[in-house]
This record gives sequence, C-alpha cells and structure tokens, in this order.
Amino acid sequence: MASLSSDEWRAICDKFTNAQNLTDVESRKDPDNDPFRSKYKARELLREIYCSLKNFEAGDGEEDSGGESGDQRPKEPPVDGQREDVFGQGFSGDSPAGLRAAKLGAVEYYLGVNHVDTEELSAGQEHLMNCMKLLERCRVSSENVSLFIHVRNQLGILWAGRDETETAQGFLETAESIYQRYMKEVHSCPLHIPIVFFTLSPTSSLRFELAYTHTMYYLAQVYKNLGETERAATYCHSTLQRQLQLNQFSPMEWALNAATLSQYYITKGRYMEGRHCLAAATVISGLAGEVPSEAAAQESETECERREQLRQKRAEIARCWIKYGLNLLQDAKKLLEDNIGELDSDRQEELKRARRREEEEEEKGRKSALLFGSEDTFDSIASLEEKVPCLLPLDFTEARAVFLVGQTYVTQAKEYFQMDGYVTDHIEILQDHSSMFRGLAFFEEDLERRCKMHKRRVDMLEPVCNDLNSQYYLMIRRQMMFELAETYNEMMDLKLTLANRQADTESLDNHTIKKFNSLCSASAKYFQMFLDSLCSPEGKSPEHLEEEVLRPALVARFRVARLHSQLISSVPTMQLDNLNRSLENYKYVVEYCDAHPEAVAAVETELELSREMAGLLPLKINRLKARMAENN
Repeated sequence: MASLSSDEWRAICDKFTNAQNLTDVESRKDPDNDPFRSKYKARELLREIYCSLKNFEAGDGEEDSGGESGDQRPKEPPVDGQREDVFGQGFSGDSPAGLRAAKLGAVEYYLGVNHVDTEELSAGQEHLMNCMKLLERCRVSSENVSLFIHVRNQLGILWAGRDETETAQGFLETAESIYQRYMKEVHSCPLHIPIVFFTLSPTSSLRFELAYTHTMYYLAQVYKNLGETERAATYCHSTLQRQLQLNQFSPMEWALNAATLSQYYITKGRYMEGRHCLAAATVISGLAGEVPSEAAAQESETECERREQLRQKRAEIARCWIKYGLNLLQDAKKLLEDNIGELDSDRQEELKRARRREEEEEEKGRKSALLFGSEDTFDSIASLEEKVPCLLPLDFTEARAVFLVGQTYVTQAKEYFQMDGYVTDHIEILQDHSSMFRGLAFFEEDLERRCKMHKRRVDMLEPVCNDLNSQYYLMIRRQMMFELAETYNEMMDLKLTLANRQADTESLDNHTIKKFNSLCSASAKYFQMFLDSLCSPEGKSPEHLEEEVLRPALVARFRVARLHSQLISSVPTMQLDNLNRSLENYKYVVEYCDAHPEAVAAVETELELSREMAGLLPLKINRLKARMAENN
C-alpha cells in the first residue's frame, strides 16, 4: 500500500502554508498592474499539492475521481426542502479513504476559490464541483463538515452572481441543513478545513460557526431577490445576532445593517422590533469610538477618513430613527382619522381602552422576539429602548413624545447632511421634519396652536424651495411647491374654522379677511408654480400628463379653482375675475378627463365636484354680471 513519507507530508504542509500566506497576506501588496500575481503563485502550489495527493490516492488503489477534466456541470441543486442526502447513516468518523477524498476535495475547494478570486468563474465552478463530487464519497463528519458547508456557500455566491437565484438557493439551503443536523446529532467540535493538512486534533469552532453565519447572510440576500422579504428579514436578523454572539463584526457596518433592517420592520408596523434594531445600532455604533476632532483629522489623512466615515454613518442611523418616528405618527393618524381627516374621538377612546391589554402583551412579545446583545451591551440597548415609545400614539401627549425623539435625530442628521454638499439629503430630512409636524398637529385640539405648527413647516421649507435651482432640482422643487401649497391650504382652512366659530363670513373683520386672503393666495401661488413647472419653455400646458404627475397636476388645478372661488373681496370686478379663473380650472379638469378617460380613476372625487362646479359657476357669474350692470 502506497504511503507518504513524513518528509513528503511535511513538504505538502509547507506548500499549503505558503499558498495560504500568498493568498491572505502577500496578495494585498500586489501592484495595480499585476493584481493577481500572488494568487497565481498560490494556485501553482495548490496544483502541486493536488498532484502529490492524487498520486498517493492512485497508488493506494483508489479510483480516479475529480481532477481538472470531465463533466463538471452541476447537478440540479435541491430547493424547497428537497436537500441532497449527504448524511449517510450517521455522523461517525470517516474511513481513511474518505479522509483522503476530503483532503483532495479541500485542495479543489481552494483552487476553486482561487479561480473565483481571479475572476475566472467557469474554472472556479469546475473546481468547486470537483470538490462536491469528492465529498460524495464521504459521510459528513467532524473532519469534513466545515468543507461541506464552505463549498456550498461558494457555489451559492457564484450562482447568485449570475442571477441564478434559485440555483444559489439550493446550494445554500443544503449548507444550512448540513449545519443544523450536525449540531443536533454531533457534540464534538468540527475541524477547520486546513487542519486536514496538519493534524486531526479539534480546533476552535469559531470558523465553523462563521461559515454558517455566512450561509445565513447569503440566504438573506437570496430570499430578498426572490421577493420573500419576511424570510430575508428573519435571516438578516439572525445573521446580526450571530455576529454579536461570535464577537465577529465591524461596529459601524453592523450598526448600519441593523438600522437598515429596522426600516423593514417599520414598514410592516412592527415597531417594537424596529426600535430594538435602532437601539442596538446606536449602542453598537458607539463601540467604534469617538469621532476624531477636526484638528486631529486635519493632521492625519487616516483620521480625516475615519472622522468622515463615523460622522456619515451615525448620521445615516439618525435618519433611520427619523423614519421610525415619522411612520409611527403617520400610522397613528391613519388609524384615528375620520372620513374628513379629523381625529375620531370615539375611535380614540376605544383604542385607549384596549391599550392596557396591548401593553401587557408587549412584554410577552419582547421575550419571543430575537433580541440583540451580549451581557455587556443588552442593558445599554434596553435602557435606550425605554426612552422611545413603540406603541401608536393615541393623544397629543403620546404623539409629542414620539415627535421629540424624531426631532432630536433631525438635529443630528442635519449636522452632517448640510445644504452645502448634501442638497438632496438635507431637503429630505427637512421634508421628514415637516411631515412630523403635520403628524403632531393632527392630535392638537387647539386650532391656533395647530396653525402655528403648520407655520413652522412653511418657515423651514419656503426659503429652501425659493432658493433651489429649477434646472438641477426640478423634481424636488415640485415636491416642495406642492407641500407648501397644501400647508398654506390647511392653515387657511383652520383660520376659516376659527373665524366661523366667532361670526359669519359676511361679518368677518378686515384683519381676519386679510389673513384669510393672504393664506388663500399663497396656497394658490404654490399650486400654480407647480403647474407652471410642467409647462413648456413657451409656457404651454402639456397636452398629455405623464403618469407620475397626472394626479398631482389635476388636483392642483382643482385646488386652484377652489381657492379662487374662496377669495373674499368687496370689489365686484375682482370677484368676477376670481370666479372666471375658478371656472377655467374646473373646466380644465373636466375637459382633460373627457379627452383622457384613463385619468378618471386618478381623480374621481375631484372630477365629480369639478363637473358640478363647472355647471353652477356660470350661473353665479351671470348673476354677478347682472348686478354689476344694474349698478352701472
């Protein structure tokens, strides 16, 4: 029976060590004009190792298997739970022949990774599939279970990179099942792949656990690409948890991933989980250390880059907190508003009565949720969570608590995303801040205070909107114009409601009329600015409205019509002018929808009212003209 001498085996071990060093260390020093020099050298050493092991196997009477030729097309990987049977009858130690196959498979694995790293994907796939074929001669055991998982991870990555998502899914789900069954049935620590070249004594399970963590991470991406967002979120959450448990993570990268995951939970209304992710992100980001001072950053390029990265990533986490508070307020508003957009007090009282039961269930929910943190960090995460509500606010006091949390993070985010250099980001933060004021105003019963909240929105948006260059920021300006128009409109309605509580419109004092007309005109101005932005350079309105502006444009026309009819004036000629402009815009909505029937569904309510007003206003205009003629 052929065998390797101790000198031959030592030579193989030395070559493998050199190959690993070339791959992991020396390759980082390769010049830009020869980026794979060290990896090519490592490849030659791995080939030499393969030949030595292959000769030994052939001399020992084993049949030829693997190598660099033959049919290398992958078997159809199992999906949807139909995983390949790689377990045999159990997890007992493998035979000597099986171990030799595993050693050859390990070399094929490293050759495959080498080819993938040097962008030779077909060759990489060939070697990885050779590894799979060799492992088919083995049962999963502590000696080779790590290799079983690593090779399937690599094939999963390779096929995912080709947009063959379901193929990737099959390899990764098999890797997952191998890990889970091994951990269930075997209690010994698995070996790391390179150990087969040196000794069969157990090594740390860290690398094995990291391999499975990578499996979960890749499955999260696969499920996301398949549209299985719930499964993707679950795997992402578990990946983050395992990284903390294994203490193998970059604080800022981990924190950003956790903050990003929070946004998924928020969109699903799962605010407890979203808050937990954000609290963990904030605490873990603190492990990255303090932001270097500006003076220190100026002295060192490295410190300058670190300062910039820390400031940016913490500002991005702050923006995720803003979305948390904003969505909490908006979801509460949707739950509590009646058919005219006001607070439904009966519904409010009903939900308050149910709140006690909800709070009791929250603790149970927390215990069943997948929580982040070790003993060192969990208390800090829990302490931060206690300061932030996760239940939908039901009154002004609760809404204000949510608002103040969001506003704190608005300040933090704006410190980095300033107007000078981050125009789009800065404006989005302003818009979110404005929307939070709107959400808070919904709960305010005092109409004067509510009006002041909307005035805060105008004060933060109007100067920016007017200063923006339309050539470069047209879409953003349109958004801001429309929001300003609606905000002025809400203020006008509030002022009118307040006035009507005190007296009839006919007997409004001059100050109130002037204020009302000012708000009415401001709203009409911004709606008209929005409409003008859709016109050609010659000022001609588009004959066909694109889908993304169809509803906003027709709603703007409807609102302009309504606003002009509401302006209060004692001068008949001005009244006539306002009514004519109102009629003109109502008729535009009707005529456009008649000419474009596909637009009707977008503005059914506005169209119905426009048809009604287009029929009534001519009568009102004629009566006004008749009175004017009599007076003359």
